[in-house]
Amino acid sequence: MTVFIIIFTSLISIMAFSNSQLVNKYQFNAYSIFHEKEWYRLFTHALFHGSWMHLLINMLVLYSFGEFLIFAFRQFFTFIKPGLLFLIFYILATGIASLYSLRKHRNNRYYNALGASGAVSAVVFASIFFEPYQRILFFGILPIPGIIFGGIYLWYSYYMSKKGTDNIGHDAHFYGAVFGFIFPLLIDPQLLLYFLERLMHPHF
Repeated sequence: MTVFIIIFTSLISIMAFSNSQLVNKYQFNAYSIFHEKEWYRLFTHALFHGSWMHLLINMLVLYSFGEFLIFAFRQFFTFIKPGLLFLIFYILATGIASLYSLRKHRNNRYYNALGASGAVSAVVFASIFFEPYQRILFFGILPIPGIIFGGIYLWYSYYMSKKGTDNIGHDAHFYGAVFGFIFPLLIDPQLLLYFLERLMHPHF
């Protein structure tokens, strides 16, 4: 399922690099979603990326953590096929990660966003939930435990969102990450005990 999402997203993104009309129709625009009821934009924006680098980073991270998360779903949620659950989770994360931005920018005609970063953040943080000490490359170089990376990531996303000095959707990163972390608990609250046990007894 991870590979399918990557291939599909990449094909749409590459096609849209030379088709600005397609991007304009399906990218996240809070005003259009809220006032013109174009709710599909909450989800379709994840299929488009602003550059090759934007696309490559998102898809690489998605592949790196997606396969592990599907494995975790297979282990803990036997009532549904893990690939299908992953797809449902990914779609939900795409929309939920953008809800705060929708509220925040609902009267701003000119606020646009695109990319799968919110959903990818959810995948990373759901993986951290199941294995809090897995190594994550900080800045792509320094390996640190996922739970520490998660704390830094949330703080940075929140800080940069409040600062508002760049053109990156930090709100989607933050809320996507939060949703990803709590998603397993929404299915089975008893998994909190599993998380605490993994947190208190690291498995390196």
